[in-house]
Amino acid sequence: MQRRKFLGSTLLVAGYSLIGKISNAALKSSARGGGVGITNGPQAPLTVYNNWSSYDELSDNTPLTEELAMRELNEVLRLKKSGVHVDYYMMDAFWFDKMGGYRTWHKEHWPNGPDAWLNACKENNIKPGMWFSTNLIATHSGRFLEVIPEWQDSLATDPNIMCLFSGGYLRHLQGSMQLWYDKGVRAFKFDFAYFQAATPAAQQVHTPEEIAEMNKLAMMDMLKQFRVKNPGVLIVGYNGFGGEMENTIATFKKTVDPRWMDVFDTIYCGDPRFADVPTMNIWRSQDIFSDHMVRQFEFNGLPLKRIDNCGFMTGKTGTCYYRADNAWKGMQILELARGGWVNVYHGNMELIKGDDAAWFAKTQSMYTGLQRYGLWSTFGAIPGTAKPYGFKAEGINGSVVTVVNPSQNMASIELPVDSFTKSAVIYADGGFKPVVTGKTLQLGPEQLAVAGFDEYAAEKYNLGVDETIRIPVSISKMNAAFKETGNNIIEGQTNYTTGNHIRIIFQQFDEWGYAYRSWGGAPPDGKKMTEYLKISVTQDGKQIPLHIEYDKMIWSGLSWGAAELDVKDIDTSKPIEIKCLSVETGKLQLKADVYGLMYEAHEAPRPKES
Repeated sequence: MQRRKFLGSTLLVAGYSLIGKISNAALKSSARGGGVGITNGPQAPLTVYNNWSSYDELSDNTPLTEELAMRELNEVLRLKKSGVHVDYYMMDAFWFDKMGGYRTWHKEHWPNGPDAWLNACKENNIKPGMWFSTNLIATHSGRFLEVIPEWQDSLATDPNIMCLFSGGYLRHLQGSMQLWYDKGVRAFKFDFAYFQAATPAAQQVHTPEEIAEMNKLAMMDMLKQFRVKNPGVLIVGYNGFGGEMENTIATFKKTVDPRWMDVFDTIYCGDPRFADVPTMNIWRSQDIFSDHMVRQFEFNGLPLKRIDNCGFMTGKTGTCYYRADNAWKGMQILELARGGWVNVYHGNMELIKGDDAAWFAKTQSMYTGLQRYGLWSTFGAIPGTAKPYGFKAEGINGSVVTVVNPSQNMASIELPVDSFTKSAVIYADGGFKPVVTGKTLQLGPEQLAVAGFDEYAAEKYNLGVDETIRIPVSISKMNAAFKETGNNIIEGQTNYTTGNHIRIIFQQFDEWGYAYRSWGGAPPDGKKMTEYLKISVTQDGKQIPLHIEYDKMIWSGLSWGAAELDVKDIDTSKPIEIKCLSVETGKLQLKADVYGLMYEAHEAPRPKES
């Protein structure tokens, strides 16, 4: 036991403990939120452009180059001319040369280094930011950073990660941050934290719990010291600092160490993925995922303003599922409506063009004004339960309430507003027209809408209708009895009853009844999810054409499929046969529901003549 104590102390002193180096003033000011080097988060709402998903070196093969980075900077400057506010440009992962220990830029992709980018940001009043891996140095593709001599004595028993409390790695990392700060960088993003990292000597004398705690304390101390020397710096935390982001079915748990809020301005709650809530419009399921994660981190005690929801990600790469600008207006509204003060926009900004740039600026202006001066809250169900929910921003002269109906039903939800004199729906997806009656809002299936009260009911705040999205004007569940006909196969039939389209929702669950995700891999070698979760419809032995949106390579997995058919393609006097199957070999529970729906109110189709 004495040997354990002695070696532990030796590791901390000879390795990297900043605790003994922090000033007495910093130690005395240890109350959360009030000390030297301790942050209360950003002092005002701010906007960050992040170039990730305009390139992708993890789930795709599109590299980060100087040409790409400068192109996106020019697009950001174009948006600024249209009134879009941008404070920071975050250079995301893989800007560095693998041999350079974070002090040299990628020699092939940045042959002249970063000066052109740094200078252009400064000239246009944009603060540069840079991505750093906390202590991971390799992915499934191999090392993206080689161990330089200064890091050698921090290499963990797992050669893919670096110990933070022993050896020279963390000290050198702090020096690298200071080098870039001195060159004008004002934001630092930390990703991929692995706190089980230990050198062979440390692993012999410390328990896993002690190792995790020492790694955390070393990182916290370093960041506190960096803030002392560089006040006003923006530091954000991403993967590895808490949260359960794999699905939307797990029970909320306390997984975020509150001490991280002393050193990070915000912590993110997960990359955009698809919820275990099936939707015909696949992008709405992605919205629901981010909404759900915000609620999880709120449960963990984070104020809404300090949760980076990471919800806006346009792009032409696999990391964002080749979303491009599909349903981007709802994505923009929810990025802002969730109440975070670090509003991050990822990807290809050239996709936001023409009149869309002015709409972007108008939406941003309304919500960021409310972020700064309003009171923010969540209400309704937890998004993963597929019941209506929303976000409320209460200003001095009125409120804005942003609501999502994730279900396959028409839904009414009571809004958390008290006294008001006027109200209006100021934004909605196309199709069904939401209605506010008193405090109640009626929505169509999968619909997003924004209601303004008092000042925000005025026409100047009206954000219009996104006609690229079609919400049914009516929907009802059809009788369809499914039975198991093979391993992970169900089949059933149904007769036409109503509507001009028929929607099929197919889900798979494990033996305990929890949604089960299939993983097809990422581009370019992955498989589309339609090869794992298959829906087919026949009539009289003839295949009926289906509209499907989940036919994508989805690196984060999917537990459901959705399809629609136009009743023009069937004989409505005869039944249709529906088959749903999963290619997973393990025994699963499969479920399918069928809905008749109307996109436009008109006469129901007549049976085809035989």
